[in-house]
Amino acid sequence: MNDTIRKAAFVAPSSRQLAWQRLEFYSFIHFGINTFTDKEWGLGDEEPALFNPAAFSAKQWVDVCKSAGMRGLILTCKHHDGFCLWPSAYTEHSVKNSPWREGKGDLVREVAEACREGGVRFGVYLSPWDRHDPRYGTDEYNEYFKNQLRELLTQYGDVFCVWFDGACGEGPNGLKQVYDWDGYYEVIRELQPEAAISVCGPDVRWCGNEAGHTRESEWSVVPAHLQDIEKIQEKSQHEDDGAFSRLVRSQDDNLGGRDAIRDAGQLVWYPAEVNTSIRPGWFYHAPEDDQVRSVDTLLDIYYKSVGGNATFLLNLPPDKRGAHP
Repeated sequence: MNDTIRKAAFVAPSSRQLAWQRLEFYSFIHFGINTFTDKEWGLGDEEPALFNPAAFSAKQWVDVCKSAGMRGLILTCKHHDGFCLWPSAYTEHSVKNSPWREGKGDLVREVAEACREGGVRFGVYLSPWDRHDPRYGTDEYNEYFKNQLRELLTQYGDVFCVWFDGACGEGPNGLKQVYDWDGYYEVIRELQPEAAISVCGPDVRWCGNEAGHTRESEWSVVPAHLQDIEKIQEKSQHEDDGAFSRLVRSQDDNLGGRDAIRDAGQLVWYPAEVNTSIRPGWFYHAPEDDQVRSVDTLLDIYYKSVGGNATFLLNLPPDKRGAHP
């Protein structure tokens, strides 16, 4: 057992992991075409004309985050519906074909700039699953996805985090994609080497649920095979199930204790993030206005996550105006 402890003691974090963990508490902003269709997962057939947040203020978003003591903001630049919040050169399914800012707006740019001005770190979420693009399910789609990564990682300044989930359902052609994870990581390491890749990535692991549930101890040194768990297609979430956001799944309560790492072989520094939403859903829905989590509940999650060696990623979804209620 002494050999196991000695082995674990020599596993160290990277500079990007240290910078990420020092943020401790930061926000997820789920906003997009789903905000206007009142859905959690869009189908990809939504008209861009629906997107028109008349009172959008990136500064207000940043001010809300800062008032809560948050040090970062991760924006859903593209969710499963494939609608892009920036005028991507690789698809017409984006803000450039919406009435917002007369088709000349770039919501990603406005948020990134507001974050810089407000002293908040900026991060991007880009869904690998795309229910709109006809290339999904083919090798060409992986190149399309990497091209969109390049846009986000070269046009908007420093990015502290690239956030992937493992959702992998069917595209408009009925096919599922074999994600080129290693290829995605190469693009990120080349263009934003200090960006942490979460949670389908090598830098930050998912706590295992979206309910805010935490283990008694979230170890940073864990068996290396955990880096691949969320990338398994058979385990991906592929249905729009509102109960998922409150489902607690922690089959393995001890991931880094002595018994867990004794026969693990390779060990890695792979710290945990606790992610949940302040509302039942990830996108804004007016009927949930009376179901916002209480301060006491959020403080309990904060103490157990940040206090338990994880970080706390709390989702704050703006409404159809593009503002926080």
